[in-house]
Amino acid sequence: MVAVGLTALISACSTAPPEGLQSVTSFDVQRYQGTWYEIARLDHSFERNLTDVSASYKVQADGSVQVINRGFNTVKNEWKEAVGKALFTGESDRGSLKVSFFEPFYGGYHVVALDPAYRWSMVVGPDRDYLWILARDKQLDPALKDTLLRQAQAFGLPLDKLIWVSHTR
Repeated sequence: MVAVGLTALISACSTAPPEGLQSVTSFDVQRYQGTWYEIARLDHSFERNLTDVSASYKVQADGSVQVINRGFNTVKNEWKEAVGKALFTGESDRGSLKVSFFEPFYGGYHVVALDPAYRWSMVVGPDRDYLWILARDKQLDPALKDTLLRQAQAFGLPLDKLIWVSHTR
């Protein structure tokens, strides 16, 4: 449920978290809904050249979650937007969902770290090649950023490939 074009996750067609990682429990989708800003990500073609990336989540009457990913393409000088749907892969109090922008193909979306106040989250896809650090604000406190990087490193995520997303628009 992050970043414009999670379609690459769909191509993987895996909805399980990476081996050794667990999604958060006591997840509350009502508190998670709303707008999140992409602070950092691992590079993928579907987000290449994008800045000002955000993801908005809205719980639907059927229990699914509408996903609207948006970012500014600096090469084409235009906004890019993708609308998708997320479903829980198990119990709704666990932060594991599957996301589709092209049904019936889904990819995993796993919240592996989450602020108790729902101010930031760390999300992985079906393997360790997918990572997003999201926040309700466009910037993170430097101390919090360091803490999240240490946690991501402990998860075995490739931090040397991390892209820090600018938010200037």
